[in-house]
Amino acid sequence: MHKTIVVILLIFSTVALTAQVQEYEHFDDFKKERLTSFSEDTIYVINFWATWCKPCVKELPYFDQLEEIEFDKPTKVLLVSLDLQFTIESRLLPFIEKRNVKSEVIVLTDEDTNSWIDKISPNWSGALPATIIIRNQKQYFYEKTYESLEELKQEIINTKNP
Repeated sequence: MHKTIVVILLIFSTVALTAQVQEYEHFDDFKKERLTSFSEDTIYVINFWATWCKPCVKELPYFDQLEEIEFDKPTKVLLVSLDLQFTIESRLLPFIEKRNVKSEVIVLTDEDTNSWIDKISPNWSGALPATIIIRNQKQYFYEKTYESLEELKQEIINTKNP
C-alpha cells in the first residue's frame, strides 16, 4: 500500500513539473486566445520551434529558464511548437516529458503557413527558430538561434530601451 501511494505521488509530481500543452488547429484561434491581450507589467517571450529543428532544440533550455530570471518585470514564456499534428503523441509529448520542459507549450498545427506567417511578422521568412518579445505593448521579432542564455537575456534587456 505504501509503495502504491509513493508511486502515485511521483507520477503526479512529474506531471506537475512538465509543461502545459494546448493545441490549436487554426492560427486565428491561437491569435485570438493567446496573442491579443498582453499586460504591460509582464515581459512575454514567444518562441516558435519544432522537435525536428536542431537549433530550436539546442536553445530550448534557455527559454525554459527565463521565468526564473529576475528582470525589471515578470516574464512569461510561451513555446509554440510547429510539429505536425500526427507527431504530437509519438514525438512531441515524449520530447517534452523527457526534457522536463516547464514552460507552457502551444501546438500550432495550422499547416497553411502562408496565410499566417506574415501575421506574426512581415519580416519572418518562416524559418525556425523565431522569437517574439513583447514588452509594453511593443513587439520585437527575431529570426535567429540563441547560442547562450546570456545572449537571450541580453536581447530581453535590450527591449527595455530600444
